[in-house]
Amino acid sequence: MTNKLYDTSLSLLTDLYQVTMAYGYWKSNTAEKEAVFNLYFRKNPFSGGFTIACGLANIIGYIENFGFSKKDLRYLRSMTGNDGKPLFEEGFLDYLASLKLTCDIEAVPEGTVVFPNEPMIRVRGPILQCQLLETPLLNLINFESLIATKAARLRLVVETDTLLEFGLRRAQGVDGGMTASRAAYIGGCDATSNVLAGKLYDVPVRGTHAHSWVMSFDDEQLAFDTYARIMPNNVTLLVDTYDTLQGVRHAIETGRMLEQQGHKLSAIRLDSGDLAYLSIEARKLLDDAGFQKTSIVASNDLDETIIASLKQQGAKIDIWGVGTKLVTAFDQPALGGVYKLAALRHEASGAETSGRWEYKMKLSEQAIKISTPGIQQVRRFRDERGFMADMIFDAEIDSTNKPTVMIDPLDFTKRRRFDATQPYEDLLVPVFREGSCVYELPNIHDVRARVQTQLADLHPGVKRFVNPHTYPVGLEKTLHELKTELIMKLRESVDQ
Repeated sequence: MTNKLYDTSLSLLTDLYQVTMAYGYWKSNTAEKEAVFNLYFRKNPFSGGFTIACGLANIIGYIENFGFSKKDLRYLRSMTGNDGKPLFEEGFLDYLASLKLTCDIEAVPEGTVVFPNEPMIRVRGPILQCQLLETPLLNLINFESLIATKAARLRLVVETDTLLEFGLRRAQGVDGGMTASRAAYIGGCDATSNVLAGKLYDVPVRGTHAHSWVMSFDDEQLAFDTYARIMPNNVTLLVDTYDTLQGVRHAIETGRMLEQQGHKLSAIRLDSGDLAYLSIEARKLLDDAGFQKTSIVASNDLDETIIASLKQQGAKIDIWGVGTKLVTAFDQPALGGVYKLAALRHEASGAETSGRWEYKMKLSEQAIKISTPGIQQVRRFRDERGFMADMIFDAEIDSTNKPTVMIDPLDFTKRRRFDATQPYEDLLVPVFREGSCVYELPNIHDVRARVQTQLADLHPGVKRFVNPHTYPVGLEKTLHELKTELIMKLRESVDQ
Protein backbone atom coordinates (compact mmCIF):
# COMPACT_ATOMS: atom_id res chain seq x y z
CA MET A 1 0.00 0.00 0.00
CA THR A 2 1.44 3.39 -0.97
CA ASN A 3 0.68 6.75 0.52
CA LYS A 4 -2.23 8.07 -1.50
CA LEU A 5 -1.81 11.78 -0.97
CA TYR A 6 1.91 12.53 -0.80
CA ASP A 7 4.72 11.26 -3.03
CA THR A 8 7.47 11.99 -0.53
CA SER A 9 8.93 10.31 2.52
CA LEU A 10 6.95 10.95 5.69
CA SER A 11 9.51 9.53 8.10
CA LEU A 12 10.25 13.03 9.43
CA LEU A 13 6.58 13.46 10.30
CA THR A 14 7.49 13.37 13.96
CA ASP A 15 8.46 15.56 16.88
CA LEU A 16 12.13 16.36 17.31
CA TYR A 17 12.24 14.71 20.73
CA GLN A 18 11.47 11.35 19.13
CA VAL A 19 14.63 11.68 17.03
CA THR A 20 16.75 12.96 19.92
CA MET A 21 15.57 10.07 22.12
CA ALA A 22 16.33 7.66 19.28
CA TYR A 23 19.82 9.17 19.13
CA GLY A 24 20.10 8.73 22.89
CA TYR A 25 19.16 5.04 22.67
CA TRP A 26 21.67 4.51 19.87
CA LYS A 27 24.41 6.38 21.70
CA SER A 28 23.82 4.47 24.96
CA ASN A 29 23.71 1.08 23.20
CA THR A 30 20.10 0.43 24.21
CA ALA A 31 18.50 0.92 20.76
CA GLU A 32 17.67 -2.78 20.42
CA LYS A 33 16.23 -3.19 23.91
CA GLU A 34 12.77 -4.73 23.53
CA ALA A 35 9.89 -2.51 24.64
CA VAL A 36 6.11 -2.39 24.59
CA PHE A 37 4.09 0.79 24.11
CA ASN A 38 0.31 1.14 24.31
CA LEU A 39 -1.66 3.83 22.46
CA TYR A 40 -4.97 4.87 24.04
CA PHE A 41 -7.08 7.90 24.96
CA ARG A 42 -8.42 9.02 28.33
CA LYS A 43 -11.85 10.52 27.56
CA ASN A 44 -14.52 9.98 24.92
CA PRO A 45 -14.88 13.03 22.67
CA PHE A 46 -17.92 15.35 22.51
CA SER A 47 -18.94 14.39 26.08
CA GLY A 48 -20.19 11.17 24.54
CA GLY A 49 -20.24 7.55 25.59
CA PHE A 50 -18.16 5.93 22.83
CA THR A 51 -15.42 6.44 20.25
CA ILE A 52 -14.94 4.92 16.79
CA ALA A 53 -11.46 3.59 16.00
CA CYS A 54 -10.28 4.91 12.64
CA GLY A 55 -6.99 5.54 10.86
CA LEU A 56 -5.43 2.07 10.70
CA ALA A 57 -5.28 1.99 6.90
CA ASN A 58 -3.15 5.14 6.79
CA ILE A 59 -0.98 3.81 9.60
CA ILE A 60 -0.28 0.67 7.58
CA GLY A 61 0.60 2.80 4.57
CA TYR A 62 2.92 4.94 6.67
CA ILE A 63 4.77 1.98 8.18
CA GLU A 64 5.09 0.10 4.90
CA ASN A 65 6.74 3.16 3.36
CA PHE A 66 8.87 4.02 6.40
CA GLY A 67 12.48 4.86 5.71
CA PHE A 68 14.82 7.82 5.87
CA SER A 69 15.58 9.18 2.41
CA LYS A 70 18.78 10.94 1.40
CA LYS A 71 16.92 14.24 1.63
CA ASP A 72 15.69 13.36 5.14
CA LEU A 73 19.23 12.55 6.27
CA ARG A 74 20.61 15.67 4.63
CA TYR A 75 18.15 17.72 6.65
CA LEU A 76 18.99 15.93 9.91
CA ARG A 77 22.67 16.45 9.14
CA SER A 78 22.06 20.21 8.91
CA MET A 79 20.54 20.45 12.39
CA THR A 80 22.72 21.98 15.10
CA GLY A 81 22.71 22.19 18.88
CA ASN A 82 23.03 25.23 21.11
CA ASP A 83 26.77 25.29 20.46
CA GLY A 84 26.34 25.43 16.71
CA LYS A 85 27.77 21.94 16.24
CA PRO A 86 25.90 19.08 14.52
CA LEU A 87 23.07 17.68 16.61
CA PHE A 88 23.62 14.11 15.45
CA GLU A 89 26.75 12.07 14.76
CA GLU A 90 27.35 10.64 11.30
CA GLY A 91 27.24 7.12 12.73
CA PHE A 92 23.66 7.69 13.89
CA LEU A 93 22.63 9.03 10.50
CA ASP A 94 24.18 5.96 8.87
CA TYR A 95 22.15 3.83 11.29
CA LEU A 96 18.95 5.63 10.24
CA ALA A 97 19.82 5.27 6.56
CA SER A 98 19.69 1.47 6.84
CA LEU A 99 16.92 1.27 9.46
CA LYS A 100 14.11 -1.17 8.69
CA LEU A 101 11.19 -1.51 11.07
CA THR A 102 10.95 -4.91 12.74
CA CYS A 103 8.19 -4.21 15.26
CA ASP A 104 5.19 -6.37 16.06
CA ILE A 105 2.02 -4.26 16.00
CA GLU A 106 -1.46 -5.21 17.17
CA ALA A 107 -4.40 -2.87 16.61
CA VAL A 108 -8.15 -2.64 16.95
CA PRO A 109 -9.73 -2.93 13.47
CA GLU A 110 -11.11 0.27 12.00
CA GLY A 111 -14.79 0.77 12.68
CA THR A 112 -14.64 -0.79 16.15
CA VAL A 113 -16.32 0.93 19.09
CA VAL A 114 -13.67 1.66 21.73
CA PHE A 115 -13.54 3.32 25.13
CA PRO A 116 -11.16 5.28 27.36
CA ASN A 117 -7.92 3.66 28.56
CA GLU A 118 -8.21 0.68 26.21
CA PRO A 119 -5.17 0.15 23.99
CA MET A 120 -6.11 0.85 20.37
CA ILE A 121 -2.60 -0.03 19.21
CA ARG A 122 0.16 -2.04 20.87
CA VAL A 123 3.71 -1.71 19.55
CA ARG A 124 6.40 -4.20 20.54
CA GLY A 125 9.97 -4.12 19.31
CA PRO A 126 13.32 -2.34 19.64
CA ILE A 127 12.76 0.73 21.80
CA LEU A 128 14.34 3.09 19.26
CA GLN A 129 11.87 1.98 16.59
CA CYS A 130 8.91 2.10 18.96
CA GLN A 131 9.87 5.63 19.93
CA LEU A 132 10.07 6.85 16.35
CA LEU A 133 6.52 5.59 15.74
CA GLU A 134 4.93 7.50 18.62
CA THR A 135 4.09 10.84 17.00
CA PRO A 136 3.00 9.56 13.57
CA LEU A 137 0.75 6.88 15.08
CA LEU A 138 -0.92 9.43 17.32
CA ASN A 139 -1.27 11.90 14.47
CA LEU A 140 -2.78 9.33 12.14
CA ILE A 141 -5.25 7.78 14.57
CA ASN A 142 -6.33 10.73 16.74
CA PHE A 143 -7.94 12.88 14.06
CA GLU A 144 -9.56 10.12 12.03
CA SER A 145 -11.06 8.55 15.16
CA LEU A 146 -12.37 11.95 16.21
CA ILE A 147 -14.09 12.62 12.85
CA ALA A 148 -15.44 9.07 12.54
CA THR A 149 -16.97 9.43 16.01
CA LYS A 150 -18.57 12.76 15.08
CA ALA A 151 -20.02 11.22 11.94
CA ALA A 152 -21.33 8.24 13.91
CA ARG A 153 -23.13 10.63 16.27
CA LEU A 154 -24.66 12.41 13.29
CA ARG A 155 -25.76 9.09 11.83
CA LEU A 156 -27.49 8.20 15.10
CA VAL A 157 -29.54 11.39 15.01
CA VAL A 158 -30.44 11.43 11.30
CA GLU A 159 -31.39 7.75 11.55
CA THR A 160 -32.27 6.50 8.02
CA ASP A 161 -32.05 9.92 6.34
CA THR A 162 -29.23 10.59 3.89
CA LEU A 163 -26.15 12.19 5.47
CA LEU A 164 -23.63 14.10 3.35
CA GLU A 165 -20.23 15.54 4.27
CA PHE A 166 -19.82 19.01 2.75
CA GLY A 167 -16.77 20.31 4.62
CA LEU A 168 -13.77 20.50 2.29
CA ARG A 169 -13.74 24.28 1.89
CA ARG A 170 -13.68 24.75 5.69
CA ALA A 171 -11.34 21.86 6.51
CA GLN A 172 -7.97 22.28 8.19
CA GLY A 173 -5.86 22.25 5.04
CA VAL A 174 -5.54 19.63 2.34
CA ASP A 175 -4.70 16.71 4.61
CA GLY A 176 -7.41 17.71 7.08
CA GLY A 177 -9.97 17.75 4.29
CA MET A 178 -8.93 14.43 2.81
CA THR A 179 -8.64 12.68 6.15
CA ALA A 180 -11.98 14.06 7.31
CA SER A 181 -13.78 12.91 4.17
CA ARG A 182 -12.50 9.37 4.59
CA ALA A 183 -13.26 9.19 8.31
CA ALA A 184 -16.68 10.82 7.93
CA TYR A 185 -17.71 8.17 5.42
CA ILE A 186 -16.52 5.40 7.71
CA GLY A 187 -18.40 6.95 10.63
CA GLY A 188 -21.69 6.98 8.79
CA CYS A 189 -21.91 9.63 6.06
CA ASP A 190 -23.38 8.39 2.80
CA ALA A 191 -21.24 10.57 0.53
CA THR A 192 -18.88 13.54 0.36
CA SER A 193 -18.58 16.63 -1.81
CA ASN A 194 -14.80 16.02 -1.95
CA VAL A 195 -14.01 14.75 -5.46
CA LEU A 196 -10.40 13.80 -4.67
CA ALA A 197 -11.59 11.70 -1.72
CA GLY A 198 -13.98 9.97 -4.09
CA LYS A 199 -11.11 9.12 -6.41
CA LEU A 200 -8.55 8.03 -3.81
CA TYR A 201 -10.74 6.39 -1.18
CA ASP A 202 -13.73 5.11 -3.21
CA VAL A 203 -16.12 7.36 -1.29
CA PRO A 204 -19.41 8.23 -3.08
CA VAL A 205 -19.48 11.87 -4.25
CA ARG A 206 -22.52 14.14 -4.29
CA GLY A 207 -23.03 17.79 -5.16
CA THR A 208 -25.00 20.38 -7.06
CA HIS A 209 -24.55 24.10 -7.76
CA ALA A 210 -23.78 27.15 -5.59
CA HIS A 211 -25.43 30.56 -5.24
CA SER A 212 -22.99 31.95 -7.79
CA TRP A 213 -24.64 29.84 -10.51
CA VAL A 214 -27.97 31.50 -9.86
CA MET A 215 -26.43 34.95 -9.51
CA SER A 216 -24.66 34.61 -12.87
CA PHE A 217 -28.03 34.61 -14.69
CA ASP A 218 -30.53 37.41 -15.15
CA ASP A 219 -33.14 35.56 -13.11
CA GLU A 220 -33.48 32.48 -10.93
CA GLN A 221 -35.87 30.61 -13.20
CA LEU A 222 -33.48 30.85 -16.13
CA ALA A 223 -30.62 29.62 -13.92
CA PHE A 224 -32.59 26.58 -12.78
CA ASP A 225 -33.86 25.71 -16.26
CA THR A 226 -30.37 26.01 -17.77
CA TYR A 227 -28.81 23.80 -15.11
CA ALA A 228 -31.53 21.19 -15.61
CA ARG A 229 -31.07 21.15 -19.39
CA ILE A 230 -27.29 20.73 -19.02
CA MET A 231 -27.39 18.04 -16.31
CA PRO A 232 -30.89 16.53 -16.22
CA ASN A 233 -29.75 13.44 -14.31
CA ASN A 234 -28.33 15.40 -11.34
CA VAL A 235 -30.80 18.13 -10.53
CA THR A 236 -30.75 19.43 -6.98
CA LEU A 237 -31.58 23.14 -6.96
CA LEU A 238 -30.38 25.60 -4.33
CA VAL A 239 -33.46 27.72 -3.69
CA ASP A 240 -32.42 30.37 -1.15
CA THR A 241 -30.34 32.80 -3.22
CA TYR A 242 -33.08 35.47 -3.11
CA ASP A 243 -36.45 34.40 -1.66
CA THR A 244 -36.56 30.78 -0.50
CA LEU A 245 -40.22 29.92 -1.04
CA GLN A 246 -40.28 31.73 -4.37
CA GLY A 247 -37.17 29.70 -5.20
CA VAL A 248 -39.14 26.53 -4.44
CA ARG A 249 -41.84 27.66 -6.85
CA HIS A 250 -39.22 28.25 -9.54
CA ALA A 251 -37.77 24.80 -8.84
CA ILE A 252 -41.22 23.28 -9.32
CA GLU A 253 -41.46 24.90 -12.74
CA THR A 254 -38.09 23.44 -13.63
CA GLY A 255 -39.28 20.08 -12.33
CA ARG A 256 -42.24 20.17 -14.69
CA MET A 257 -39.91 20.83 -17.60
CA LEU A 258 -37.76 17.86 -16.51
CA GLU A 259 -40.77 15.54 -16.35
CA GLN A 260 -41.66 16.40 -19.94
CA GLN A 261 -38.15 15.24 -20.89
CA GLY A 262 -38.41 11.99 -18.94
CA HIS A 263 -36.29 13.18 -15.99
CA LYS A 264 -37.09 14.23 -12.45
CA LEU A 265 -36.31 16.96 -9.94
CA SER A 266 -34.20 15.04 -7.44
CA ALA A 267 -34.15 17.58 -4.62
CA ILE A 268 -34.14 21.18 -3.53
CA ARG A 269 -31.59 22.53 -1.06
CA LEU A 270 -32.07 24.95 1.83
CA ASP A 271 -28.90 26.66 3.05
CA SER A 272 -30.15 29.50 5.27
CA GLY A 273 -33.05 30.80 7.34
CA ASP A 274 -35.47 28.93 9.58
CA LEU A 275 -34.89 25.43 8.28
CA ALA A 276 -37.79 23.91 10.19
CA TYR A 277 -40.37 26.42 8.92
CA LEU A 278 -38.96 26.63 5.39
CA SER A 279 -38.74 22.85 4.97
CA ILE A 280 -42.33 22.41 6.13
CA GLU A 281 -43.60 25.09 3.74
CA ALA A 282 -41.42 23.78 0.91
CA ARG A 283 -42.76 20.28 1.44
CA LYS A 284 -46.33 21.59 1.13
CA LEU A 285 -45.51 23.38 -2.12
CA LEU A 286 -43.75 20.36 -3.58
CA ASP A 287 -46.47 17.90 -2.56
CA ASP A 288 -49.30 20.11 -3.81
CA ALA A 289 -47.51 20.34 -7.16
CA GLY A 290 -47.12 16.57 -7.40
CA PHE A 291 -43.46 16.38 -6.43
CA GLN A 292 -43.87 14.10 -3.42
CA LYS A 293 -40.67 12.22 -4.29
CA THR A 294 -38.49 15.32 -4.53
CA SER A 295 -36.24 15.40 -1.48
CA ILE A 296 -35.33 18.40 0.66
CA VAL A 297 -31.66 18.90 1.45
CA ALA A 298 -30.59 21.13 4.36
CA SER A 299 -27.20 22.56 5.20
CA ASN A 300 -26.02 25.70 7.09
CA ASP A 301 -23.66 24.92 10.02
CA LEU A 302 -25.51 21.81 11.13
CA ASP A 303 -24.42 19.43 13.89
CA GLU A 304 -26.10 16.63 15.82
CA THR A 305 -27.70 19.00 18.36
CA ILE A 306 -29.22 21.25 15.70
CA ILE A 307 -30.43 18.29 13.65
CA ALA A 308 -32.08 16.77 16.72
CA SER A 309 -33.83 20.07 17.38
CA LEU A 310 -35.01 20.37 13.77
CA LYS A 311 -36.43 16.87 13.90
CA GLN A 312 -38.26 17.69 17.13
CA GLN A 313 -39.74 20.72 15.37
CA GLY A 314 -41.12 18.50 12.61
CA ALA A 315 -38.74 19.66 9.89
CA LYS A 316 -39.41 17.97 6.54
CA ILE A 317 -35.80 17.31 5.65
CA ASP A 318 -34.66 14.10 3.96
CA ILE A 319 -30.98 14.82 3.32
CA TRP A 320 -28.58 16.52 5.72
CA GLY A 321 -25.39 18.21 4.51
CA VAL A 322 -22.92 18.75 7.35
CA GLY A 323 -19.68 20.63 6.75
CA THR A 324 -17.68 22.82 9.11
CA LYS A 325 -18.80 21.27 12.38
CA LEU A 326 -18.03 17.78 11.15
CA VAL A 327 -14.69 18.09 9.36
CA THR A 328 -13.18 20.41 11.99
CA ALA A 329 -14.65 18.50 14.95
CA PHE A 330 -15.92 21.97 15.87
CA ASP A 331 -16.82 21.35 19.50
CA GLN A 332 -13.73 19.28 20.34
CA PRO A 333 -10.64 19.76 18.19
CA ALA A 334 -8.56 16.82 19.49
CA LEU A 335 -9.09 13.30 20.79
CA GLY A 336 -6.19 13.39 23.23
CA GLY A 337 -4.64 10.02 22.54
CA VAL A 338 -1.42 9.11 24.35
CA TYR A 339 1.37 6.57 23.80
CA LYS A 340 2.95 5.14 26.93
CA LEU A 341 5.83 2.79 27.64
CA ALA A 342 4.40 -0.23 29.45
CA ALA A 343 7.17 -2.83 29.56
CA LEU A 344 10.90 -3.34 28.96
CA ARG A 345 12.63 -6.67 28.53
CA HIS A 346 15.88 -7.26 30.40
CA GLU A 347 18.71 -9.12 28.77
CA ALA A 348 18.63 -12.87 29.23
CA SER A 349 20.68 -14.29 32.07
CA GLY A 350 21.41 -17.77 33.32
CA ALA A 351 18.94 -20.30 31.92
CA GLU A 352 16.74 -17.59 30.44
CA THR A 353 16.64 -17.40 26.64
CA SER A 354 14.72 -14.20 26.19
CA GLY A 355 14.97 -12.26 29.45
CA ARG A 356 12.23 -11.17 31.80
CA TRP A 357 9.82 -8.29 31.37
CA GLU A 358 9.94 -5.30 33.70
CA TYR A 359 6.61 -3.49 33.68
CA LYS A 360 6.62 0.30 33.53
CA MET A 361 4.08 2.95 34.44
CA LYS A 362 3.75 6.69 34.74
CA LEU A 363 2.59 8.16 38.04
CA SER A 364 0.51 11.32 38.37
CA GLU A 365 -1.34 13.33 40.99
CA GLN A 366 -4.43 12.70 38.84
CA ALA A 367 -5.65 9.11 38.93
CA ILE A 368 -6.85 9.32 35.31
CA LYS A 369 -3.29 10.06 34.15
CA ILE A 370 -1.66 7.07 35.85
CA SER A 371 -0.79 4.69 33.04
CA THR A 372 -1.39 0.94 33.16
CA PRO A 373 1.61 -1.39 32.86
CA GLY A 374 1.80 -4.58 30.89
CA ILE A 375 1.48 -6.07 27.43
CA GLN A 376 -2.16 -5.26 27.16
CA GLN A 377 -5.06 -6.82 25.31
CA VAL A 378 -8.78 -5.98 25.47
CA ARG A 379 -11.42 -8.68 25.90
CA ARG A 380 -14.98 -7.71 25.01
CA PHE A 381 -17.64 -9.83 26.69
CA ARG A 382 -21.10 -10.08 25.20
CA ASP A 383 -24.45 -11.73 25.70
CA GLU A 384 -27.60 -12.08 23.61
CA ARG A 385 -28.31 -8.34 23.95
CA GLY A 386 -24.92 -7.16 22.75
CA PHE A 387 -21.74 -5.85 24.38
CA MET A 388 -21.52 -6.27 28.15
CA ALA A 389 -18.11 -4.97 29.24
CA ASP A 390 -14.45 -4.66 28.20
CA MET A 391 -11.64 -6.08 30.30
CA ILE A 392 -8.02 -5.00 29.86
CA PHE A 393 -5.65 -7.85 30.67
CA ASP A 394 -1.99 -8.82 30.33
CA ALA A 395 -1.50 -10.82 27.12
CA GLU A 396 1.46 -12.62 28.72
CA ILE A 397 -0.89 -14.30 31.19
CA ASP A 398 -2.99 -17.12 29.74
CA SER A 399 -6.60 -16.29 30.54
CA THR A 400 -8.24 -18.51 27.92
CA ASN A 401 -11.25 -20.52 29.10
CA LYS A 402 -10.87 -19.37 32.68
CA PRO A 403 -13.27 -17.48 34.96
CA THR A 404 -12.15 -13.89 35.39
CA VAL A 405 -12.77 -10.93 37.65
CA MET A 406 -12.77 -7.37 36.28
CA ILE A 407 -12.09 -4.42 38.58
CA ASP A 408 -12.97 -0.78 37.95
CA PRO A 409 -9.59 1.02 37.87
CA LEU A 410 -11.04 4.10 39.58
CA ASP A 411 -13.03 2.20 42.24
CA PHE A 412 -11.66 -1.17 43.32
CA THR A 413 -14.95 -2.02 45.08
CA LYS A 414 -16.70 -2.28 41.69
CA ARG A 415 -16.13 -5.77 40.36
CA ARG A 416 -17.66 -7.99 37.70
CA ARG A 417 -17.20 -11.73 37.34
CA PHE A 418 -17.30 -13.64 34.09
CA ASP A 419 -17.36 -17.42 33.96
CA ALA A 420 -15.33 -19.45 31.49
CA THR A 421 -18.27 -19.92 29.13
CA GLN A 422 -19.05 -16.23 28.66
CA PRO A 423 -18.70 -15.34 24.94
CA TYR A 424 -15.98 -12.81 24.14
CA GLU A 425 -13.61 -11.52 21.50
CA ASP A 426 -10.13 -10.03 21.92
CA LEU A 427 -10.03 -6.67 20.14
CA LEU A 428 -6.35 -6.24 19.26
CA VAL A 429 -5.44 -8.24 16.17
CA PRO A 430 -2.01 -8.78 14.54
CA VAL A 431 -1.18 -6.12 11.94
CA PHE A 432 2.63 -6.33 11.64
CA ARG A 433 4.97 -9.16 12.51
CA GLU A 434 8.67 -8.26 12.54
CA GLY A 435 7.89 -5.26 10.37
CA SER A 436 5.87 -7.14 7.72
CA CYS A 437 2.14 -6.53 7.34
CA VAL A 438 0.09 -9.64 8.07
CA TYR A 439 -3.29 -7.91 8.13
CA GLU A 440 -5.70 -7.92 5.19
CA LEU A 441 -7.33 -4.51 5.04
CA PRO A 442 -11.08 -4.59 4.49
CA ASN A 443 -12.49 -2.17 1.92
CA ILE A 444 -13.83 1.15 3.14
CA HIS A 445 -17.45 0.10 2.66
CA ASP A 446 -17.03 -2.94 4.92
CA VAL A 447 -15.37 -0.73 7.55
CA ARG A 448 -18.32 1.67 7.36
CA ALA A 449 -20.75 -1.23 7.79
CA ARG A 450 -18.75 -2.46 10.80
CA VAL A 451 -19.37 0.86 12.58
CA GLN A 452 -23.12 0.41 12.34
CA THR A 453 -22.95 -3.23 13.43
CA GLN A 454 -20.85 -2.24 16.43
CA LEU A 455 -23.22 0.57 17.41
CA ALA A 456 -26.19 -1.78 17.13
CA ASP A 457 -24.59 -3.99 19.81
CA LEU A 458 -24.11 -1.05 22.16
CA HIS A 459 -26.68 -0.29 24.87
CA PRO A 460 -28.87 2.71 23.89
CA GLY A 461 -27.88 4.51 27.09
CA VAL A 462 -24.23 4.59 25.98
CA LYS A 463 -25.26 6.21 22.68
CA ARG A 464 -27.37 9.03 24.05
CA PHE A 465 -25.94 12.54 23.80
CA VAL A 466 -26.92 13.92 27.20
CA ASN A 467 -25.30 12.25 30.24
CA PRO A 468 -24.54 8.98 28.43
CA HIS A 469 -24.25 5.79 30.43
CA THR A 470 -20.63 4.80 31.12
CA TYR A 471 -19.79 1.56 29.37
CA PRO A 472 -18.02 -0.80 31.82
CA VAL A 473 -14.26 -1.01 31.25
CA GLY A 474 -11.94 -2.47 33.86
CA LEU A 475 -8.71 -4.29 34.59
CA GLU A 476 -8.40 -8.02 34.99
CA LYS A 477 -7.81 -8.77 38.67
CA THR A 478 -4.17 -9.85 38.31
CA LEU A 479 -3.31 -6.77 36.26
CA HIS A 480 -5.12 -4.52 38.72
CA GLU A 481 -3.15 -5.99 41.61
CA LEU A 482 0.10 -5.60 39.69
CA LYS A 483 -0.69 -1.96 38.92
CA THR A 484 -1.54 -1.28 42.56
CA GLU A 485 1.69 -2.92 43.70
CA LEU A 486 3.74 -0.85 41.26
CA ILE A 487 2.04 2.35 42.35
CA MET A 488 2.90 1.62 45.97
CA LYS A 489 6.53 0.81 45.14
CA LEU A 490 6.93 3.96 43.05
CA ARG A 491 5.29 6.11 45.73
CA GLU A 492 7.63 4.65 48.34
CA SER A 493 10.70 5.27 46.20
CA VAL A 494 9.65 8.89 45.71
CA ASP A 495 9.13 9.38 49.44
CA GLN A 496 12.59 8.04 50.34
